Amino acid sequence: MKNTYVIIMAGGIGSRFWPASKKSMPKQFLDVMGVGQSLIQLTYNRFVKKYDKEKILIVTNSEYKDLVIKHLPDIKESQILLEPSAKNTAPCLAYASFRINALDPDANCIVAPSDHIILDETSFNENLYKALDFVDKTNALVTLGIKPSRPDTGYGYIQYLKESNDTDMHKVKLFTEKPSQEIAQQFIESGDFLWNAGIFVWNNRTIMTALESLLPEIHELFSKGKSNFGTANEQHFINEIYPQCKNISIDYGVMEKADNVFVIPSEFGWSDLGTWKSLYKERDTNIDGNVIHGKRCMVYDTKDSLIFSNTDKLIVVNGVENIMIIDSGEVIMVSSLDKEQEVKNIVTDVKNKYKDYYS
Repeated sequence: MKNTYVIIMAGGIGSRFWPASKKSMPKQFLDVMGVGQSLIQLTYNRFVKKYDKEKILIVTNSEYKDLVIKHLPDIKESQILLEPSAKNTAPCLAYASFRINALDPDANCIVAPSDHIILDETSFNENLYKALDFVDKTNALVTLGIKPSRPDTGYGYIQYLKESNDTDMHKVKLFTEKPSQEIAQQFIESGDFLWNAGIFVWNNRTIMTALESLLPEIHELFSKGKSNFGTANEQHFINEIYPQCKNISIDYGVMEKADNVFVIPSEFGWSDLGTWKSLYKERDTNIDGNVIHGKRCMVYDTKDSLIFSNTDKLIVVNGVENIMIIDSGEVIMVSSLDKEQEVKNIVTDVKNKYKDYYS
């Protein structure tokens, strides 16, 4: 694994985790699991056990540079790739790919979000090793798909061809965005759909070729300053061309269109922690089914609820069921746990009324 680079994407805001996650302190910098480490620290520590820490790159918004340094003090500043604007994951990974191309054009790459949890690291690493071995020998783009445990409407899905082989590697047939409940149920019953975890493995030459073919405008922008990567001029060049990039995800721009995409059906205790309810499902509950994260919480006659606070405020809860109470200090949100997908819409309404003050 000497020539393996790890790219950790850490530029998102995590708006569905509002009000705890906001522009000034996104979800990846929060200890939402109550383990004394932020999500980005958990992600970094997961990889540094197996891969060269000098070859771990963090791609993040320039606003979060100091937060990354604070949370990951072992990282050199040269390993932090700063995006001057939010342009989704395709420009983010194009940037990382061009940097790696300047360092080691033959490198294999692992791409992972900074704010997911993985409970079975042994199984996770076994799947990564299979993928790395495959992309080392094949011009393939590999994704890790999660075997679904329920018809979840909060995830994208991957349909794969069930050809028999000895490698657990399957050709991808189709990517599908978040489905309705009825369609998600059909996906589960078919047995050939997986959750899209957004974790990728490829050789750097392969992704560079895919970018040139499928996102030529983005590839051309970065190619203009190929000689700047890995030099003191890199950031100036990125600041100039990055705002010109199309806002597009790597899934839509490359993975859904390429004909050399493969998937490994996987099980390693994964969650993208996309919503408060997903956090509730991953945290241990007490005898009443409650998850309580806070220094000063007094809870009475309450069941199946999430109380989350990173403040010193006393929170008293009495006689409720299936709700979430989120206290960020400036904002207190009370909602049904079953309405967690609506938080994004609430954030939009708050922005419209109060500008960026609470977001």
